[in-house]
Amino acid sequence: MDIQINYDYRKDELEKLPLHELTLFVLAREGRPDNTEVSISFVTDEAIAELNERYRRKEGPTDVLSFECDGAEDDLSAMTLAESPVYELGDVVIAPDVAGRQTREFDTTFEEEISLLLVHGLLHLCGYDHIEDDEAEVMEAREADILREWARR
Repeated sequence: MDIQINYDYRKDELEKLPLHELTLFVLAREGRPDNTEVSISFVTDEAIAELNERYRRKEGPTDVLSFECDGAEDDLSAMTLAESPVYELGDVVIAPDVAGRQTREFDTTFEEEISLLLVHGLLHLCGYDHIEDDEAEVMEAREADILREWARR
């Protein structure tokens, strides 16, 4: 798996976290193929607010955005490296300043909040959503399961 992490913002804090390993963990749990490629970027509030406005028509910064490339609904069982050298899952963009503010709101650590946002963003790329209540329950349960497994490793 090819995981690109762009520490465009708050690099010193973020590169100490096991984000590469957590990404591998999530993608393996979700059955993504070995030729999966995903990028993760950490940006300022201003940068994520601009993306949020442009792509979601919502004003202000948000904590995480996901941009899918190859479809989450693709038949992965038939995919081989010979047929498709890269399965471009997509991009996850996280705002660490928003995560920092949320640590106070939710009584979490910075690492816990960043980990949750990363898992949340990756699950969106894997086809999960939370628009409807029943979808939200499924996605939140999956997030909790993955983070619990991650903590036990």
